Amino acid sequence: MRSLQLLFRASPATLLLVLCLHLGTNKAQENTRRIIIQNFEIPTIANRDEEVTAMLQVQTELKECMVAKAYLISDVPVEGAFNYKYTRCLCEDYPNTYYWDFHTNRTVRIAAVVDITRELGICPNDAAVTPINKNRFYTIKTLVVA
Repeated sequence: MRSLQLLFRASPATLLLVLCLHLGTNKAQENTRRIIIQNFEIPTIANRDEEVTAMLQVQTELKECMVAKAYLISDVPVEGAFNYKYTRCLCEDYPNTYYWDFHTNRTVRIAAVVDITRELGICPNDAAVTPINKNRFYTIKTLVVA
């Protein structure tokens, strides 16, 4: 009889513990996938009139595909291929890599920007999604011109 009483006393505490663990586990698993992962690489130092290559690799951990538009912005006007905008379908298994070759004569801060947009005809079967919270992602780097 005494062991039966211990079982009933422990039961509400055990149930509460199991409920808390279950709720905590569900919430923790909810936000583990990142929408956009950016790897932006440019040289830190360049010479005047030297051609510089900027590389941006974009990937996602979402299972759904989305339309991603990638481009560069700077605090100083830069001419040429620097102004190219790329629009591609971004899926979990297929990261995108973008390259820009440009010349600059002065130090410049460059932002690599990725916008998630709603455009038809980019992803197969037009099955692209757009995030609810945020649709613009960016990384800023500085290129020092000597």
